[in-house]
Amino acid sequence: MVAARPRRRLLLLRRRQAAARLLGVLWLACVAAEGVGGGEPPLKCDELRLGQYPESDPKIDNSTQEPLNCTNHTANVPCRPAPNITCKDHSGNENNFTGKEVGFYKPIACRNVNGYSYKVAVALSLFLGWLGADRFYLGYPALGLLKFCTVGFCGIGSLIDFILISMQIVGPSDGSSYIIDYYGARLTRLSITNETFRKTQMYP
Repeated sequence: MVAARPRRRLLLLRRRQAAARLLGVLWLACVAAEGVGGGEPPLKCDELRLGQYPESDPKIDNSTQEPLNCTNHTANVPCRPAPNITCKDHSGNENNFTGKEVGFYKPIACRNVNGYSYKVAVALSLFLGWLGADRFYLGYPALGLLKFCTVGFCGIGSLIDFILISMQIVGPSDGSSYIIDYYGARLTRLSITNETFRKTQMYP
């Protein structure tokens, strides 16, 4: 009886060790299977982070000084993922990129222009503003005729128009933007409307 107890304890210990080994083998098998077939699907190329694709400059149209194929204030710029990046391109195909293939097209904002040059408008306002040439050029014939008849409102109106045109506050009458060098001195007008999200200010 006394000798049988150590044998039982030894058998129980061996059974526990075997069960622990079996559980370890099953856990390793599950991890391996998950790594082979159940991993995360590859990302879409347009979901890559900024460091995973080089930022490419858009091709500029010389006549409009805006990105090519600008429609509805939006232009698509081709982006090429960095080498050894695997993602799904714009066609839905999974590729391992080398840095030369186009992975997706990034939309950027562009402006609607209709042939009105900012340099010409400023020059007309500076030299012929007292004759109303700047207003005629921008599509305001009534104001141009009034400035012509009053010699630029005795010079005061010409000075005011020159300031407004130089600051790009007064633009073409059709609502389009000036043709300005793409990397030139552009001004962005900020405005608040009912659709603007107003964030609550947090003060310390």
